[in-house]
Amino acid sequence: QVQLVESGGGVVQAGDSLTLSCVASGFAFQNADMKWVRQAPGKAFGWVSYIGRSGGVTLYTDSVRGRFTISRDNAKNTLNLQMNSLKPEDTAIYYCTRDGHTDYLDGQGTQVTVSS
Repeated sequence: QVQLVESGGGVVQAGDSLTLSCVASGFAFQNADMKWVRQAPGKAFGWVSYIGRSGGVTLYTDSVRGRFTISRDNAKNTLNLQMNSLKPEDTAIYYCTRDGHTDYLDGQGTQVTVSS
């Protein structure tokens, strides 16, 4: 059974930083390309960042490129998202998910709230 448990969210001010983590179990994490997605209040889910299974390829949506850094530790089955220079528009629930899957629909996510 696939389990993805996100943590690290919080309430911060614009310009602050947060690091999100996701611990995976129930599947071969080291063989899975992974993503972070988010859902802002009243909006659809949106893709934030992608990382290939080895960590060698990373991609970011335009609005976070240069501010967010995705990483993974395959030995610890952990996915991370370092978020710097946070903006109010980054306020959302953040979910980790396997690429090509909809794990985020069953996840609890972690709430990030950025005040101006």
